[in-house]
Amino acid sequence: MPAMSVASSSARERRVFAKIGWRLMPLLITSYILNYLDRTNVSFAALTMNQALGLSAKEFGYGSGIFFLGYCFLELPSNLVLYRVGARRWIARIMISWGLISAATSFATGATTFYVARFLLGAAEAGFFPGIAFYLSTWFPSEYRTRVIAWFMVAIPVSTVIGGPLSSVLLRLDGLAGLAGWQWLFIVEGLPVVLVGLSVLWLLPDRPEDAAWLSDDDRAVVAARLESEQKPREVRRLGPALADHRVWILAAVQFGFLVGSYGIGFFLPQILQMHGLSGLEIGFLTSACYACATVAMILWARHVDHGARKITHLALSCAVSAAGFLVAVVFRDHFWMSVFGITVAVIGVNGARAIFWTIPPRFLSGMAAAGGLAFINSIGTSGGQVGPSIMGWLRDYTGSFAGGMLALSGFLLAASLLACLLAVIVRRGTAPAVDL
Repeated sequence: MPAMSVASSSARERRVFAKIGWRLMPLLITSYILNYLDRTNVSFAALTMNQALGLSAKEFGYGSGIFFLGYCFLELPSNLVLYRVGARRWIARIMISWGLISAATSFATGATTFYVARFLLGAAEAGFFPGIAFYLSTWFPSEYRTRVIAWFMVAIPVSTVIGGPLSSVLLRLDGLAGLAGWQWLFIVEGLPVVLVGLSVLWLLPDRPEDAAWLSDDDRAVVAARLESEQKPREVRRLGPALADHRVWILAAVQFGFLVGSYGIGFFLPQILQMHGLSGLEIGFLTSACYACATVAMILWARHVDHGARKITHLALSCAVSAAGFLVAVVFRDHFWMSVFGITVAVIGVNGARAIFWTIPPRFLSGMAAAGGLAFINSIGTSGGQVGPSIMGWLRDYTGSFAGGMLALSGFLLAASLLACLLAVIVRRGTAPAVDL
């Protein structure tokens, strides 16, 4: 009888969290696809925009990366506001403002206006991802969180799978209504975000207690599971969280793999263009690289969710990405081997993303989680400024993208070593039962 009772309770719990997942995740995944699409569509716009605005590779790399200055500066304040006013209203505000600014990028006339538009877009988006990560931690316990975060973050490669062909088609609207193709790209991919942001106000409950589609028994199951969760050396206050060495190491790891992620993400279409591919071929080949990353991210997260050590696999994913960039450099004169190396690198950084955000909620909660996640992301995401800038500068300096990819490989290797250091620290400071 006790065994039957435990099995029944476990099945009921799975049904409750499955119900929550099906209610929340479609809207959140759609929002993040649009988020990443508007953040990175500049990589396809560059195929014609750079010439129209007179941008060099260095200026384009700087402008692409300046997005992260506004983003990082406002990340922590934004998440603290979300904690106070609730996820529903604040996420809706973020989405509406970034959609309008993304569409307004179509009015850029030169380097300066391009920089301003990218900076404002980053400021508008600040707090979106860490806010969602915090939001999900208030709905799902740790054993469900890896899969949930992975399904949410699968939006990153999916945004490129969709965005590659879509952006290539939009570039062909050149001259329609007197606008260039790259202008239509920003308008068509930016304005729908405003509508989705408005829908968030009606569809996204702040907490399990606010969800009318959960019964009282369902809410009790969620509350009991979250309250019973074991958290090693838990930190609940913001001050101690910002002083925690685990937080700083995680920020440095994220910085390293995001240098690689954005460095290749913003320049991949231009790398492929150097091989003489058409715009449509570039769109579909870029889409194929990220489609592979999408499948690998889901499979890797599933493996980690079944008992593999999270931090160990974080280190492994960064090392895989570093090796992929190295292969792309060594075989840069062999087109398909180079593309293979880039695909492996993209798989590695996206695998790191899927695992990374399941780690901080294991020792941060409450205000410390809201502020700590934002702090980690604000420091780590500054890698998005460094990666494109390095790629652009080395492209102008050397006339090739090989030096930039070699630099990205070095950052990924450093991130892997830092993750190994974190694994050692965590295993010395927590009970063996805590699987990190």
